[in-house]
Amino acid sequence: MGPGREFDRIRRLLGEAHASLADDVLVGPGDDAAVLAPDLVVSSDMALEGIHFRLDWITPHEAGGRAVAAAISDLAAMGAGLLGVLASVALPGGEEWEERGDRFMAGIRDRTEELGGALLGGDLTRSPAGLVADVVALGRTRRPLRRSTARAGEELWVTGQLGAAAAAVELWSGGGTPPPELRRRYTHPEPRIGPALWLVRTVGASAGLDLSDGLAGDASHMAAASGVRLILDESRIPVDPHPEVTLELALHGGEDYELLVALPGGAATQARVEEFEEVFDLSLTRIGRVEPGEGVWIQSDEGSPPRLMDRGGHDHFREDGGPTL
Repeated sequence: MGPGREFDRIRRLLGEAHASLADDVLVGPGDDAAVLAPDLVVSSDMALEGIHFRLDWITPHEAGGRAVAAAISDLAAMGAGLLGVLASVALPGGEEWEERGDRFMAGIRDRTEELGGALLGGDLTRSPAGLVADVVALGRTRRPLRRSTARAGEELWVTGQLGAAAAAVELWSGGGTPPPELRRRYTHPEPRIGPALWLVRTVGASAGLDLSDGLAGDASHMAAASGVRLILDESRIPVDPHPEVTLELALHGGEDYELLVALPGGAATQARVEEFEEVFDLSLTRIGRVEPGEGVWIQSDEGSPPRLMDRGGHDHFREDGGPTL
């Protein structure tokens, strides 16, 4: 994991956990999900009202669907197909939560089924304040896509466009209303399971993760885990074209749930891009390269020296208390 107070806490919690892993644990802490022998992938993701969503911005059904899509995106980050989810939900009391709670849980079920999985079970309890959901996503992979296996000489590629969901949050936070396209990018993130499987099997993706905390922050996790330096080309970063979206939001905003992958360099990979975009109706953009060294660096243009990025992405425990909705 890269730098940040949130990730420092996780490191302290894990301690020497890797030393005590059972033989059947193929991938333990530090990636987007755990992998258990022979091919089971397990991930957990929480969604808290007021932190991850607000019900004066989106509907309960949308909030439930968003919570489950964020969890399933961790399977895409590992190059895994979806089996199903377990959802534990805590609802506040009161008559108004009878309908709201039903709609939230229906959102979890409907989005899971829409993405090709099954709602396998979970738990339901009461919350003293606010809605809370913990979604466990289950999948399978024959070849895990990890953060720690990027190699010098490879290229960095990203799916889709970045910054739209963060722009929606920024508009809501300022008292505005995001246009429908930006709103949907926030309420309806698309786990890139099919694209991830294709990139592993067809192009030979060596490393990857999903962009939940912002390109800069998530790239720092790959750089730290792989022990390499990542160079981002500022001019190539696929910023969403809506006028409300900025490079700053694309780099640091988060909530995109696109894929950042390391692919072999050269003409063979470039030749596959057109095929990928035709199969998935989704852009695939080369945004940088992997070099020996450490950290995440950004280059304004090919003639300028890269500079070390001094800001990451979303951090729940940063010194100013972390971003809030």
